[in-house]
Amino acid sequence: MIKVLDLFTSQDFYYSKMLFQRSLAFIYLMGFLIMFNQGKALLGKNGILPARIFISKVKFSQSPSIFYFFESDQFMTMISVLGAIISVLAIFGITEKYGHAVSMISWFILWITYLSFVNIGQVWFGYGWESMLLEAGFLAIFLGPANVAAPVIVIWLIRWVCFRNMLGAGLIKLRGDEGWRNLTCMTYYYETQPVPNQLSILFHRLPVFLHKGSVLFTFFVEIVAAIGLMLPWWFVGALAGGITILFHIIIILSGNLSWLNYISIVLCIPCFSDVFFIRFFNLPAIATAPLAIGHQWLVYVLGIFVSFKSWGPIQNLFSSRQSMNRSFDRLHLVNTYGAFGSITKVRNELVVLGTMDENPENAKWEVYEFKGKPTDVNRMPSLMSPYHWKIDWQMWFAAFGDYQQSPWVLNLVAKLLYADPDALSLLASEPFNRKKPKWVKIDYYKYNFQDPGKSGYWKRKYLGEWLPPLNLEHESFRNIIKSNDWDPR
Repeated sequence: MIKVLDLFTSQDFYYSKMLFQRSLAFIYLMGFLIMFNQGKALLGKNGILPARIFISKVKFSQSPSIFYFFESDQFMTMISVLGAIISVLAIFGITEKYGHAVSMISWFILWITYLSFVNIGQVWFGYGWESMLLEAGFLAIFLGPANVAAPVIVIWLIRWVCFRNMLGAGLIKLRGDEGWRNLTCMTYYYETQPVPNQLSILFHRLPVFLHKGSVLFTFFVEIVAAIGLMLPWWFVGALAGGITILFHIIIILSGNLSWLNYISIVLCIPCFSDVFFIRFFNLPAIATAPLAIGHQWLVYVLGIFVSFKSWGPIQNLFSSRQSMNRSFDRLHLVNTYGAFGSITKVRNELVVLGTMDENPENAKWEVYEFKGKPTDVNRMPSLMSPYHWKIDWQMWFAAFGDYQQSPWVLNLVAKLLYADPDALSLLASEPFNRKKPKWVKIDYYKYNFQDPGKSGYWKRKYLGEWLPPLNLEHESFRNIIKSNDWDPR
């Protein structure tokens, strides 16, 4: 028993600790930049889904956030800037130069401020990568400064997150879409994923045998290699971590999935002990101070706490009704993960249009172009990952149902009818030069990648109106303005 424990505790992780902290800080920076650029338009006082309305209806105990105590657009911006500054300091290792207090306080501020955004973020923050960042960010609080040995328990707790992320994704594919089991899902994934990038069309045109092979490779990485992530031998962990990193790099090249794959790579870093870096990169062994007694006891308590909180995710992992992404507490401390249990076979897109004409029946309709999602069939797909345009992503989900299932879309349309500058800032272009259109509607199209040899990137087929022409006189908009207490400006 002692020899087995020695396998888990005998390795040093100076280099992986340093790389993990700096890489995780980069992910935090992306999150805070997104809030700085998009937060006011999405969650501000006059945002599409104002945080103040959410706060008035949901108790603090149900969704803890510092914005319950200080809620304003200015404070939201200030917190975004604060988070970005601390993230940059952590990227350059400055937060780790001045002892335990500075290190732990810095990482705690990053965690509590980003948690505060997630817990009031509503549909804009309802994705697994947000919880993954918070869980990893919470563990990072306990890693300690640069001159202190990496707490081995914390290293293994991070690998535990990585294991649950990968195995959860593999098991939910086995239980989910039949396309995974019959090896066909990758023949349409690249085309129907939320926001394709420039290389997605090339991946889509790969031979069928490569698509089938990529499904088998996915199962190998997410189930077989995932087990290796939790084995104590340094070479097994490094091999499993390396295979997993390669897997996520391929996914990054093939589409825009926010920072899901980036943070999955970051979680693999603790799989590489100092032995790996010394042998393969000829780096010197670094002498570090042992953990202080207080730090050791904090780590022990953390290990017991995470072990206790892991019961729910473990049950979910092996349940026939496995949830894809779920938090088991309001602080997102120990979560369950599992990406792409089902794959969409058809790409339906919502195209938002407006007109200055009084009569919508014979109007000339102009298109609102989004920054990432396909609209103009001749426009090259965008590259945004690890950055994330939240409204583009959400429009993809809205296309699965009608507007009653995505009521926030009516809020967006109301903003467009008022030519709201914050809402318009979320778009790539608008056709009316900041003037109020008379009507706005949303059409429904089926999109496919363009055939080889033909011009353009997409071809599309009109399916009908998703949302009929509406103007500011429509009763629903008067109710929206009233219920949100908007200033139409």
